[in-house]
Formats: sequence, C-alpha cells, structure tokens
Amino acid sequence: MLSIWCGDNGIIHWETVPSGCTITADLFCQQLDRVAEKLKGKQDRIYYLHDNRRPHIAKSTCEKLLKLGWITVPHPPYFSDLTPTDYHLFRSVSNQLRDKKINNENDVKMELAKFSDQMSQAFYEQGILSLPERWRQVVDSNGGYILES
Repeated sequence: MLSIWCGDNGIIHWETVPSGCTITADLFCQQLDRVAEKLKGKQDRIYYLHDNRRPHIAKSTCEKLLKLGWITVPHPPYFSDLTPTDYHLFRSVSNQLRDKKINNENDVKMELAKFSDQMSQAFYEQGILSLPERWRQVVDSNGGYILES
C-alpha cells in the first residue's frame, strides 16, 4: 500500500506500507510526524485535507494535528471525486505504471521517484486548485459522482 502526501508544490512525502499491514491511528500519527519533519521550516501554515477514515478521525490523530498546529480543512464523507490524491495524483500514477513490469517494492519506489521528478509544479497546483470546483459539481448534482470528460 502506498501512503502519499502532496501539496500544490509537489509530493511532500510518500512511503510504502508492508502488505497485510493495517493503517491504524498510531501508524498514521507516526506518518504525520515524518511528514511534519519534511515540512519543518518550509512554510508557516499548513492546511491539511484528509477524509474521514477511522485512523484520520481518531482522537489520537486529532490531538496530533492540534499539536502540529496544522489547520484541518473540513472534508465531506469519503468521496473519491473529492480527494485530490484519488482523482488527480493516483490516476496519473496509475496511468504511468500501466505498462510497467513491477516485480517488487523497490520497483514501485523507483517508478514513483521517476514520476515525482517528471511532474511539474503546475500539475500539482491543478490537482489542488480544482478541488473547489469539484466540490461545487458534487453539491450541484446532489451528491452524484463527477463524470470525467
């Protein structure tokens, strides 16, 4: 499994989670610490959008986010149409990997590093900045999924 954090400047941090491992609130908080370390000194305010999956809304996670001083952006119930990593980043990564032969975790890491190096800042900005319009489309369609053109 791949855990990834990105912003409008690009990928901040990514890590693979061993097969069969469940992401618990404790593991998620450890991941947040690693992300925070990479962001240290790079920006004053961090706005953090995450869905309402159990590890993300656990008491320990909420306490961790408060301790980090991050501003959480409210997110509606999980909707892949409304999560930039799902509708923008993972779709693009999937397309990049479609015809690649992946034999092991190291291959995944190498391909993800290549992907990250190839994408421009405009790519990441587009994913983040399209979020308000995607939210509007879902609201206007009474919760319907967004059909891509």
